[in-house]
Amino acid sequence: MRVITPIKEMQEISEKLRREGKIISFVPTMGYLHQGHLSLMEEGKKRGDILVISIFVNPTQFGRGEDYAVYPRDLERDKRLAESVGVDIVFTPSESEMYPKAYQTYVQVEEVTKNLCGISRPTHFRGVATVVAKLFNIVKPHISIFGEKDFQQLVTIRQMVRDLHYDIEIVGMPTCREEDGIAMSSRNTYLNPEEKKAALSLYRSLKRASALFLSGENKAETILREVRNIIEAEKIITVDYIKICDTGHLQDLDIVDREAVVALAVRIGKTRLIDNLVLKPAR
Repeated sequence: MRVITPIKEMQEISEKLRREGKIISFVPTMGYLHQGHLSLMEEGKKRGDILVISIFVNPTQFGRGEDYAVYPRDLERDKRLAESVGVDIVFTPSESEMYPKAYQTYVQVEEVTKNLCGISRPTHFRGVATVVAKLFNIVKPHISIFGEKDFQQLVTIRQMVRDLHYDIEIVGMPTCREEDGIAMSSRNTYLNPEEKKAALSLYRSLKRASALFLSGENKAETILREVRNIIEAEKIITVDYIKICDTGHLQDLDIVDREAVVALAVRIGKTRLIDNLVLKPAR
């Protein structure tokens, strides 16, 4: 496994691999890897000849007062985990090279970023789209794999790829969960035992939403009320949003008459967690 930091070196290696006819699969990460990340890498290994991952805590997707400074980092641990699943190249660019002095170019995906996390984190997806666009230009992948846990991010990247004519296949993979049902996230390390116990309500509420929908309930208001009641029974949780949206444009739905996503974000102590579950109408 090779570890590469200079952008120009990564570009030259990717160009050489493409000339050799190799299929490059790519998993962008912010590091502090967990099994959810590793599952994306395992999928990338199946789909390409060369698997590249990036480890870069991207400052432009953090808002003022968010956890950029304390976001968990452990590059040596990440390299061991990456090597264990067969990663070929770990790309670890520096912040100073990714965003040099006088940097001023950003990618803004408009409509699909306005709802959900875009309401309370208005600059977040501009940072996400920008860094992913830059990484695509550097790594030059044929395939890139993202987790469905960050559902709005996945929709945003797909929109950007369509709009900017990137010749890259975007693959979404199911959310990986811990044994107790909590969606795997690097931020789970912030939770103390009491907070982690409260966080179990998130998946429990999503399963309740699914059960209601499968039983024939299609009024979003009814489903959302049940979800909110389960979560707000945990007094240490503050809800950011709980919504049901269509999966293509992330617009709020009143009646669930097409594929939809139940998406939520909460704060437990100092930790912000997101989760979601897709509702699929019976054919």
